[in-house]
Amino acid sequence: MRIALAAVGTALLTLPAWADEGGVGFWLPGRYASFAAIAPAPGVSLPMQTYYYGGNAGGDTALPQGGKLTFGLDTGFVAQFIAPTWTPDTTVLGGRPSFSLAFFPGWNTVSADVAVAGGQRLGRSDTTTGFGDLYPNAQIFWTSGVHNWMAYLTGNVPVGAYDASRLANLGLGHGAIDAGGAYTYLDRQTGWEFSATAGLTYNFENPDTDYTSGISSHLDLGFSRSLSEQFFLGLAGFAYVQLTPDEGQPDALGDVKSRTFGIGPHLGYTLLAGRFSPACAATSNSPSRTGPRVARCS
Repeated sequence: MRIALAAVGTALLTLPAWADEGGVGFWLPGRYASFAAIAPAPGVSLPMQTYYYGGNAGGDTALPQGGKLTFGLDTGFVAQFIAPTWTPDTTVLGGRPSFSLAFFPGWNTVSADVAVAGGQRLGRSDTTTGFGDLYPNAQIFWTSGVHNWMAYLTGNVPVGAYDASRLANLGLGHGAIDAGGAYTYLDRQTGWEFSATAGLTYNFENPDTDYTSGISSHLDLGFSRSLSEQFFLGLAGFAYVQLTPDEGQPDALGDVKSRTFGIGPHLGYTLLAGRFSPACAATSNSPSRTGPRVARCS
């Protein structure tokens, strides 16, 4: 199905040294791409999105007594997001409303290790299987010729598998609110399409860790050309930038903020029952994110 999820989920790593608690925020970069502001048909639908993420990070620092402290982290996350959606055949503020509640079963694994020159080594691994948080979402769509707009309000209800003592989690451990909008240019005669989705995320405090992630901004882009009535291809990209620092991290870490960018191919094929639209993007190796292997199908 072509309808993109407005809220899905994140793989969490409980490592307070990364900006955004655990290194991953509420918004999943790249969740919107092409056709972001195209309204769904009235009625009940069941959008689904399969998501895979694999990432690693590492580094080293000099010790006062000589030698180096080296650390490394590897993570893998697989989830099937499901978003029952109701689109009433009515108008609100001149546009078509749509409501959904997304959830996902998933699997997350994290391995971390620290090594000191001389042979000493510490390591830990965690794996979690279960369900993530709930993501309610409300949208309104407007259309005028080739121009389409969408406004949304979504958030995070922290009911998923989460334990502050674990490295691997499927829930965030805290609530969040995200608001934004999208624009899609779609010329059905020529087949050209361009979409941009932007928003802001506000995070509430995690009561288990007394940690509050900062306010974040995000931009998802999609550019495509329909080569036939059924097939399109193009590019998808995203930018995620944390605007304010986290609260609750050790002072020694300073004012660290999350940021990540990605771009990759985007293609789709329309079936009689809906649209199968896989997309791939590679995230940058920023100092506050793991990366860079991402793939999703919706």
